Amino acid sequence: MKPLFPVNTHRKRKTRPSLANYKKPQSTVNPANEFLWGLIGLLLTIFTTFLPASITNLPWNWSHDGVLPESLGVTYQIGAVLLTGCMGGKNAGALAQIAYVILGLTWLPVFAHGGDWEYLKEPSFGYILGFIPGAWVCGLMAFRTRAKMETLAFSAICGLLVIHLCGLVYLIALSFLSPSQTLSPTSLPSFIVNYSLLPIPGQLVIICVIVAIAYFLRLILFY
Repeated sequence: MKPLFPVNTHRKRKTRPSLANYKKPQSTVNPANEFLWGLIGLLLTIFTTFLPASITNLPWNWSHDGVLPESLGVTYQIGAVLLTGCMGGKNAGALAQIAYVILGLTWLPVFAHGGDWEYLKEPSFGYILGFIPGAWVCGLMAFRTRAKMETLAFSAICGLLVIHLCGLVYLIALSFLSPSQTLSPTSLPSFIVNYSLLPIPGQLVIICVIVAIAYFLRLILFY
C-alpha cells in the first residue's frame, strides 16, 4: 500500500559554517576618507616634526607655582603617525608616511635635521622608515572591531613597537655596515638608550592623548 502522505527523502541537510565562509570584520573607511586622512596625516607629520611635546606641572602645584609647561623630551610627530592609522586605517597611514619619506629624501627639509639622500646615514632614519609599517599595523588593528578605547590604545602601542623595532634594526645595521666617528658598535648602546629607551615614556603619554582624540572623532563620524 502507498502511504497517504509521501515521505520526502530529499531533506536538506543543515550545513555548518566553515572557516572558508567566515568573513573578518572589514574596515569601514571608504577610499575618499582614506585619501583625505592620508593627506591630513602627511601634513600633520610634517608640522609636528618641529613641535615639541609638553605637559603642565601637577594641578595641586598650580596655586603655588602657577601653570608651568614641562617638556616630554619628544615631539608630537609619533602622535600624528599613529593618529592617521587610528582614523584612516592601514592604507591611509602607510601612504601618508611613504609620501613623507619620499618628500624628505628629495631634498625637502621635512625631517628634523633637514633632508636629502644623505639622511640615510642618520641614526634616526630607521625610526622614520618605521613610520610606514608602524602606521600600517596601527591602522590594521584599529579597524578590526568598532572603535573602543582599549582597542585603539592596543593598536597605537603595537604601531609604536613596530617603529622602535625598525629603528633598532637600522641602528644595528648602520653601526656595523657603515660605522662613523659617532655611531659604531662600541657606541651603539648609548644610541639605543637615546633613541628608544628615553623617548618611550613621553611617547606613551602622547599615545594616551591621540587615543582619546581618535575615539571621540570616530564616535562623531560614526565609524
